[in-house]
Amino acid sequence: MRPLDAGPNACAEQDTWAGRKQFVAAGDLDIAYVEISGAEPALLLVHGFTDTSRSFSLLAPHLAGRRLIMPDLRGHGGSQAGKGCGIADFADDIAELIRRLRLDRPVVVGHSLGAMVAIALAGRHKELIGGLVVLAGTLKPDFAPDHPLIAGVQALRDPISPADPFYAWWHACRPGVPPAFLAGLAKDASAMPAPRWRAILEEIRRADLTDAARAVQARTLIIAGACDPLFGAAHQQALQSALPEAVFVCAETCGHNPHWEDPALVAKAIIKAFEV
Repeated sequence: MRPLDAGPNACAEQDTWAGRKQFVAAGDLDIAYVEISGAEPALLLVHGFTDTSRSFSLLAPHLAGRRLIMPDLRGHGGSQAGKGCGIADFADDIAELIRRLRLDRPVVVGHSLGAMVAIALAGRHKELIGGLVVLAGTLKPDFAPDHPLIAGVQALRDPISPADPFYAWWHACRPGVPPAFLAGLAKDASAMPAPRWRAILEEIRRADLTDAARAVQARTLIIAGACDPLFGAAHQQALQSALPEAVFVCAETCGHNPHWEDPALVAKAIIKAFEV
């Protein structure tokens, strides 16, 4: 399949998103990705827990003119699951994707779990990337046992319904995010078996990326929602401490998903930080 051409309606039709995916072998796994053609350096956009490449479909039009590579992490969307589901496994898959697609030091943009993956990638494979964007990220999630995410995921049972009330909390964002987009995310997430949700979440809970962040050498941008219920001010302060040279941008009216809630702001910050 040829890469998509970016344009006003390139990512507007949510029901066609899955059909745009291509596949590349990363080790023993087939990794799905959506590509939009454009100028180099490429932006490699890594989604969060239970999301897919669709997570960036609202942001992509605001980055028109740049080459965009949007993979599905292993076990998400169209990508095969494999045996491991730790942060290092995801990071090594993305490193292999960069090599297989012969990307020349892309700027890696990671959201939430994807931000953790991007930090691990930048620490483990620093020669492969030209820049790092940590979007609604953290070094150490530190979820308590009674956290709503832990309780909500534990309560899920297969088959998960895209109308499950849990999504009202999990995909919560400010008004104006297209309902068709949120419905597509819920459909994608519901295709993941509940045991996989729990296994990945357990890996997220155990993660501590402090050392990886201190090893990052790439130019870094941190973007955080001021109303983020998952990774609030303390998490952002820890990131800035570990990445002291990073530029920090606060999305004042956003929660955990600034690229859904204010994609124009997120795109503007990326373009300014990396002059793309």
